[in-house]
Amino acid sequence: MSTCSYPDRDRQRQVEEPRGPGPFYFIGGANGADIVSRYCESKGWKRIYNKQREDFKLKWCETKSQANYSNFREGEQLVYQIPNNKVLTTKIGLLSSLREYERVSSKVKHGAGLRRLKMEEFIPTTFRMDVREEREAFFAQQEGVSNNKGPMWICKPSGLNQGKGIFLLKSQEDVASFRLKLQHTEDSQADRKLLQRPPQARIVQHYIQRPLLLKGKKFDVRSYLLIACTAPYVVFFRHGYVRLTCDLYDPSSNNLSAHLTNQYMQKKNPLYSQLKEDTVWTMERFNTYVNGRFRVAKGLPRDWVMGAFAERMQQIMMQCFLAVKSKLDCRLGFFDLIGCDFMVDEDFKVWLLEMNCNPALHTNCEVLKEVIPSTVEETLDLTLEIFNKCRLKQRILPLASQRDFVLLYTIVAPPDSLLGCSKSNTHPEILRRAPKRLNPEDVSQGQKTKRSPLHPLMMSLAVFKDGGGPSLASAPPPRFRDLHMYTAGRTVKYKNPKPPVELKPSKCTLDDGEHQQQKRIVMTLSSPGPSVRGPPFPPDAGSPVSGNKQEQQPREDI
Repeated sequence: MSTCSYPDRDRQRQVEEPRGPGPFYFIGGANGADIVSRYCESKGWKRIYNKQREDFKLKWCETKSQANYSNFREGEQLVYQIPNNKVLTTKIGLLSSLREYERVSSKVKHGAGLRRLKMEEFIPTTFRMDVREEREAFFAQQEGVSNNKGPMWICKPSGLNQGKGIFLLKSQEDVASFRLKLQHTEDSQADRKLLQRPPQARIVQHYIQRPLLLKGKKFDVRSYLLIACTAPYVVFFRHGYVRLTCDLYDPSSNNLSAHLTNQYMQKKNPLYSQLKEDTVWTMERFNTYVNGRFRVAKGLPRDWVMGAFAERMQQIMMQCFLAVKSKLDCRLGFFDLIGCDFMVDEDFKVWLLEMNCNPALHTNCEVLKEVIPSTVEETLDLTLEIFNKCRLKQRILPLASQRDFVLLYTIVAPPDSLLGCSKSNTHPEILRRAPKRLNPEDVSQGQKTKRSPLHPLMMSLAVFKDGGGPSLASAPPPRFRDLHMYTAGRTVKYKNPKPPVELKPSKCTLDDGEHQQQKRIVMTLSSPGPSVRGPPFPPDAGSPVSGNKQEQQPREDI
């Protein structure tokens, strides 16, 4: 798939090209096309088919090309997919970003109680095969390992999907054969003096041989990270669904469909048409199964899936976002919906497998019909609302269109900041401080809400004044009625709130109406529950810079 449109269809429909004031929308490719089209038509927008037209309001393309961004009018148009999202959504891009973030943030003095996750806590051991030192280190590690007693490894191409190019290294013979293949490729490239395209970069990753099983089947969980706006950043989490294999799990199987859970691989099973409804579960069904099967046996808290597991996914997503937020191309109008795949092992440790741009939006079973359309529609609702508020220089929060997405990260900067709804590609460094402990006399014990605009266990609202340390905003706007503060292992509500500031819409900033003191609202992740220890994130490492705008490799996760 090399373009964002279909030339034959375009030629047939040139006569149908709408004209006039619009608004117009363009869709390139089939992934999610019907859902996006219905959404736009319901708003009275008109679809255009000529990809060269520049008068669109929304451009939704499943592949990235320079044509999508060359004539982009910042602050006037919306374009799906951040141009250089490969720093987050390719295997090597994400690995490199996380390593750099870990190296830099390890040199930063963290605030009291703050800590970031170590990569080894959520990323399986990984080696890059395109880097000589790592490649040699991997093969050196395998020397002397007796056959069938060493760990299993999985080799993945960096930028492909649908299970393409993936294979397992299950024995020393497999490792030796792979080594010879790489050497042959390297020699061939040297002989041709790099006249041809270099081979696909690969990673080799430790294979999780003892995954948690659902009715004896391997599974992973697809969740969503929505970057609804990049100038300023507004980032959300949403639950997705569970993907299971058709066959029972057998680690010795040579059939990749027993190891890879994506629908593309499962469709190769001859019984897929009969089993497809059982290959996708809702998160609620997953939660019920874990409660009934593992809660007592493993000593888990009730609703582990919707509680501790959800918090861990959010924690990992936030660390990945923080690792790339200084690299992404930040312009008002860019947005991205990213599919994040997680696995749980038999010890209930959560692993991030990968992040995917252009996640699959097909609806070929009942669960997907329930999850996918609502995800896409709320994605567009939130993106449009934030986009319009920034254009009108209104405060972003609260968000009337927020339903199932959970706000993970945003910031409202001081009036003199370049961040507040500007068209600048650069953002000032974000201030992060741990909120002071609440005085027990000032709070009362509260109950967690099932769904809140800000996740009650993960979000905190703090107002920072000039050099004065954080104070808790005791009178959130109406949309924040359910906001809880989680501190010292418990959830608390505000008692007898007295507003310290008046919130007014002024260029996405706070204005106290009297002194124009510098204030800043920072949405940060606070300490999660007992199963995920410690506040997860350190202060940001450095100021963001403009991202690379070069053409990207096409990518589709279906």
